[in-house]
Amino acid sequence: MKRILQVLLAVGPGIFAIGYTVGTGSVTAMAKAGSQFGMQLLWVLALSCLFSWVMMEAAGRFVLVTGDTAVHGCRRHLPGGRWLAILMVIGVVTGQWCCLSGLVGLSSAALYESLRLFLPSLTENAYWPVLAIAVTIMGLMYVMLWHGGYSFFEKVLIFFVTILGISFIVSMFVVLPPVGQVARGFVPSIPAVPGAHLMVAAFVGTTMAAPTFVVRPLLLKAKGWTRDNLRQQSVDALTGAALMFVVSGAVMACAAGALFRRGLEINQVLDMVHTLTPVAGRYAVALFLVGTLSAGLSSVFPICMVAPLLISDYRRGEFDSRSTLFRVLCGLACVLGLAVPVFGANPIAAQIATQVSQVFVLPLVIGVFFALLNHRTLMGSQRAGWFLNTGMTVAFAFSLVMSFVAVKGLIGFFR
Repeated sequence: MKRILQVLLAVGPGIFAIGYTVGTGSVTAMAKAGSQFGMQLLWVLALSCLFSWVMMEAAGRFVLVTGDTAVHGCRRHLPGGRWLAILMVIGVVTGQWCCLSGLVGLSSAALYESLRLFLPSLTENAYWPVLAIAVTIMGLMYVMLWHGGYSFFEKVLIFFVTILGISFIVSMFVVLPPVGQVARGFVPSIPAVPGAHLMVAAFVGTTMAAPTFVVRPLLLKAKGWTRDNLRQQSVDALTGAALMFVVSGAVMACAAGALFRRGLEINQVLDMVHTLTPVAGRYAVALFLVGTLSAGLSSVFPICMVAPLLISDYRRGEFDSRSTLFRVLCGLACVLGLAVPVFGANPIAAQIATQVSQVFVLPLVIGVFFALLNHRTLMGSQRAGWFLNTGMTVAFAFSLVMSFVAVKGLIGFFR
């Protein structure tokens, strides 16, 4: 166990990236897609994780070579960089705060439904208990954010992500879908049914997450990595992307194996709770819910930090978790996170719709990194080569296509 912990700590920034990507939003999107379409959208997940690896590699190389961070570097070194940096901060923070309330609503509802499995006397769809759980979760998050530093944050995320991964991977093997169905999932296709475009966009928004790339330089800098750690950061980027694919794919496979083959879909939190009941009883369901709750906490934690981190990045290019600004903005995020529980909205629908908001800032973020990585004066001999440039170019094109898909999905959602 000690050896496993050492390995996870060695790839801490990659684990932190998973907190921004494989959270309750990802669990919801993957589980709903698996129940509705089987493994048909596995290709979207694969491409999103591939391009996430490319962009994490680009972000890591930039900070270790230049010693500068993404937002601060954009402001200082690119033409019109000040406005590009401001747009990047606004886009990322808006997308993350939109997602936060859905995450909190889903996590608190999932926890309440898990309690109902073992305490049947609890009422269904209770408003005040779910809201109380949500307030408790955000209160605990804020206490940790108030007192923690990067090392503490990293260890908390490693704990949650480890539980998350083990829970869903174990559950996957209980109801593993046929190999042929998994293989066909790598063939690109979009189901010709209402809501499919929104689901595809949500996949990209929750997996190929712009905050992961923008915040990564801050995390590497806070960890003390330098140019001497270039190889280590490459391993970290690849490990983070691979874990995203394995854990997210395991969630999709759980839902595909347990529900899709029986023609059942996930529309309410209770549907997720009962995903594995027919196969392995309440213990497998409890395992699934532990993973769901861990996913929620692993996402809420870094999302609450994103606004103060990026503002600090814009101003000084530093990770600052002790300032008044950090604590005030984290507190504001915690309050905003209670919107879905307060209004009693359906957390499944809210989560899917809000994940899409993150897609629209992707082209800007990728374009900024492309310009920074090819800046001759900044990067010198470490400028992006043909492989990295090709990866970023294709990722940029993919993000534009997904933005168009997201618009179509949102139009259909609000009709």
